Amino acid sequence: MLVLTRKQNESIQIGEEVEITILSIQGDQVKIGIQAPKHIDIHRKEVYRAIQKANQQAASQAIDVQALMKYSKSERSES
Repeated sequence: MLVLTRKQNESIQIGEEVEITILSIQGDQVKIGIQAPKHIDIHRKEVYRAIQKANQQAASQAIDVQALMKYSKSERSES
């Protein structure tokens, strides 16, 4: 892990596309701003872990193909 010290209004550049700026420091909280292209997902770590867990659970669920086809046919007949 790289550890850097920054003061308010100072930045860290990651590659050519990502810049992290220290916006304010109040007590034990640091407010940061992140400039990055829209194609780069940025999440708080706890949110990222929750997304990963939900994706793993969804990917591991068995799919009943026959039930899905039956449901699909009933949806089409109701339209």
